[in-house]
Amino acid sequence: MNNLLKNIIDTADKGIKQLAVLIDPDKMRIETVSSFIAKVNQSIATHIFVGGSEVDDGLTETLIIELKKYTELPIILFPGDVIQITDKADGILFLSLISGRNPDYLIGKQVEAVSKLAKTNLEIIATGYVLIENGKETAVQRVSETKPIKRSDIQLIKDTAKAGELLGMKLIYLEAGSGATHPIESHIISEVKRQLNIPLIVGGGIKTKMALDSAYNAGADLVVIGTAFEDDETFFKKLKKP
Repeated sequence: MNNLLKNIIDTADKGIKQLAVLIDPDKMRIETVSSFIAKVNQSIATHIFVGGSEVDDGLTETLIIELKKYTELPIILFPGDVIQITDKADGILFLSLISGRNPDYLIGKQVEAVSKLAKTNLEIIATGYVLIENGKETAVQRVSETKPIKRSDIQLIKDTAKAGELLGMKLIYLEAGSGATHPIESHIISEVKRQLNIPLIVGGGIKTKMALDSAYNAGADLVVIGTAFEDDETFFKKLKKP
């Protein structure tokens, strides 16, 4: 599958909103994949993201092989570590945690990944990852040993996102973290979106159709939902294709 980034950009330029279902290999049981993906296929989801902050070696590839049996949606790696890289996916968000100041997650892990990526045909999409505080410590915060940006510091959030674009990132990902107590507020999303000339991804804490629509209306081009589907698969019924 080619032109993942081009398709995301073209779709965003047309004003069509996109939805990614994030699947954590550490939480998805192989025997439940077929029934879960059947619901995804019936929904408005446009992408599947696969990854987690802490995933055992080999789980990601095993899961993606199984996913490919049941869906034609593009599968994009959202890796928390180099061991999650597999050529069984279609592409990878090549993340740099630009909200943090730990060099390992700004550039170190990326350098470590290069030799492994060279052996794949993955489409590599440079993505600026901006972690926003949500009231509790997230796995990303713990693993990366970085602090999220405070929600009240909107100027820093905007400047960080824009810096990512100016550095050459192709996407900006605003993240409240897995299991966030509440999503990123609409005014933050809209302020960031006004700064950017590249697509904006928003994820974390989106657990209702109202929260999803709010993110879209504020300017998110692609929204990522994970925990909401893990905790309540009936959420799919609210997101069925028309």
